[in-house]
Amino acid sequence: MKRLVLVDGNSIMNRAFYGIMGSKMLMTEDGTYTNAVYGFLSILFKILEDLEPEYIAVAFDLKAPTARHKMYEGYKANRHGMPDELASQMPIIKEILKDMNITIIEKEGYEADDVLGTLSKRGEKEGLEVTILSGDRDTFQLTSDHIIVRIPRTKAGKTEVEDFDKNKIKEVYGLEPVQLIEVKGLQGDTSDNIPGVPGVGEKTALSLIQTYGSIEKIYEELEQGKAETIKGKTREKMLENKDLAFLSKTLGTINLEVPIEQTIEDLKIKEWDKPKVYEKFKKLRFNRYIERFSLSRRRKK
Repeated sequence: MKRLVLVDGNSIMNRAFYGIMGSKMLMTEDGTYTNAVYGFLSILFKILEDLEPEYIAVAFDLKAPTARHKMYEGYKANRHGMPDELASQMPIIKEILKDMNITIIEKEGYEADDVLGTLSKRGEKEGLEVTILSGDRDTFQLTSDHIIVRIPRTKAGKTEVEDFDKNKIKEVYGLEPVQLIEVKGLQGDTSDNIPGVPGVGEKTALSLIQTYGSIEKIYEELEQGKAETIKGKTREKMLENKDLAFLSKTLGTINLEVPIEQTIEDLKIKEWDKPKVYEKFKKLRFNRYIERFSLSRRRKK
């Protein structure tokens, strides 16, 4: 079966940046930071080697506000800006990906997760096995019989990975993947500043969704005076914050209907523009990659 690999560009760059830091912060002679680019490529090359996919795309976030920002002013309001040392590397990785003829997709008004979600479901419908490469566990809601999320970890320059499929999600959380949206609606997400229901943490949220199945069902039971297992302060907080629960569920739901012009066939893996990749790697002093892929001009490959 053919495979589609979808890469969460910002997430993997972020992981690579913090995975190769401190005394090992790489840079060129002119002071250009390269640690995130180097780490991103290391993770990318590993997944290409492991899975040998026929199709690939990388999604990046744009700075423009998304539909979620317009829906809730506080969305991601607590996020600190990207460090300059990382921000300066974003254009570099995009140039390299273009020289490698890897499709980059960015959509104003949508997040990279939405692009990944839309393409993953499209790929599944077209009969492909799909692997999403991301450090963001929000993507777990996308897993299915044919969609896997691969979480990479970079330690001391080495990449380790963990795969999450539908069965593993059930094993870890006791829920169907799509029900993780319900959990987020209740517990919220401090990293994205999604409020959730005040006082409801992960343990309680998981227990409630395992018992009732959905936020809709919880409130149906509560408003009928049922839901006997929800007591005391939790019951009080749930009743007081119904609107927040539903807002948070909407904010936490990945959009699967992004208007993406590219077809799956457009994402087919192509030959690199090797002279351009060689020049980039030479400038960045990525000698290990030059050697690994026989990019030296003398070899004329």
